[in-house]
Amino acid sequence: MPLFYGDHGPDMGCTMNARIAEKHNNVDKADGLKKGFGMGVFLETAALFVGLVFLVWSADWFVGGAASVARMLGVSPLVIGMVVIGFGTSAPELLVSVMAALQGNPGIALGNAYGSNISNIALILGISALVSPIVVQSKVLKKELPLLLGATVLAASQLVDGHLSRWDAIVLLGVFVGLMLWSVVGGFQAREDALSGEVDEKLSEASLSGMKAWTHLLVGLLILIVSSRVLVWGAVGIAHRIGVSDLMIGLTIVAVGTSLPELASSVVAVRKGEHDLAIGNVIGSNLFNTLAVVGLAAIVHPMDVSAEVLRRDVVVMTGLTVLLLVLGVGLRGRQGRINRFEGGMLVCSYCAYIGYLVYGTFAG
Repeated sequence: MPLFYGDHGPDMGCTMNARIAEKHNNVDKADGLKKGFGMGVFLETAALFVGLVFLVWSADWFVGGAASVARMLGVSPLVIGMVVIGFGTSAPELLVSVMAALQGNPGIALGNAYGSNISNIALILGISALVSPIVVQSKVLKKELPLLLGATVLAASQLVDGHLSRWDAIVLLGVFVGLMLWSVVGGFQAREDALSGEVDEKLSEASLSGMKAWTHLLVGLLILIVSSRVLVWGAVGIAHRIGVSDLMIGLTIVAVGTSLPELASSVVAVRKGEHDLAIGNVIGSNLFNTLAVVGLAAIVHPMDVSAEVLRRDVVVMTGLTVLLLVLGVGLRGRQGRINRFEGGMLVCSYCAYIGYLVYGTFAG
């Protein structure tokens, strides 16, 4: 009797050895998965924040270069304020949304555009008004506020059927082109406006020379493109790892990140007493997001839109736009203004909205 193997013989010993080896292999695989998961989270988080940093920095270069080039070409300060600066600060939203659509993530594209609109009014104007009450004097801006509400209602009506088609996108882009032409023609025809004086003063302080202006414009645009791609990759990876939708990431982290140029420019403007420039940044940015950003993203990748976007995010965006119209234009002869009280309420409303999003995502 082979005592070395016990009562069960050599087969039992081999089986036990195989089981022990398999257990060690499973432990090694688990450790490898944990290390891989940790490294993946680190890389995607780093990509998200590095992308945001370079996105904000390059947007500042791009807008500064574009405004200086426009001034060299003889464009009026009012047109620069309404079109170049107002729309230029939305370059991050445009590139991030188009890049997300190209990569097959329309949720980030739509969430970024609508989330940026919400943060522009509630967070950025709210913080700006807390820094210094905002008084709206520009007649041009008071004309643009109803146009912004009209564009918002148009965008909302296209989502009723739960789909944003290429034809819908063409309508949005057509309206955007029409508004651009109206802004340019109106800017050249307008003689004096409070906004033009503020823009002219700003350009005089930070005007760039010929070659430097073109360098800022082109380098800023190049880094915008690269950083937006990096940001989208990181955002999509994080969303998939923590089990939330692309839309949720777009409405929150990406939207706030791409709105940082508007926050910086608006706070600086109100501290210098350039109130119309601050609110003009937000109006121009929201028009651009609603019409051009969503339109171009839908041209690239037509998207299905969940019902919650229409009944939650679009309702909040439209309500804030109506509030901005009432505060900006003023009622019964009252001067349009956003006081610190209204600014505090706007910031609180934004915090409540984000809290509702987070609760609905993780509690549901």
